[in-house]
Amino acid sequence: VQLQASGGGLVQAGGSLRLSCVASGRSFNNSHMGWFRRAPGKERKFVAAISWDGGSIYTADSVKGRFTISRDNAKNTVYLQMNSLEPEDTAVYYCAAGFKGHIPTMRSYDYWGQGTLVTVSS
Repeated sequence: VQLQASGGGLVQAGGSLRLSCVASGRSFNNSHMGWFRRAPGKERKFVAAISWDGGSIYTADSVKGRFTISRDNAKNTVYLQMNSLEPEDTAVYYCAAGFKGHIPTMRSYDYWGQGTLVTVSS
């Protein structure tokens, strides 16, 4: 699976962005998909994930109520809608795909995109 993330950029606090991740290669429709982020000087952390059919969604407490993950299997794409952005959301955001394991955990992902930078100014 090859993953291409896009949609990052510079936004003011309180603003919104939508990240997209397009998958190609091995069957996207069978994979769970996740978004993770790495803030400057910090470890990569879980943000949100969605099961292969969209029936199960997981969201980190730090973004709950502000970020929404979704997927369109017909377009091989997963999205992360980010609203009410805060400076603390500044990070490189990575999408990932996996086929087994506990969905919210990093170890269940086998394929990673290159990352897209989100910068939130105060």
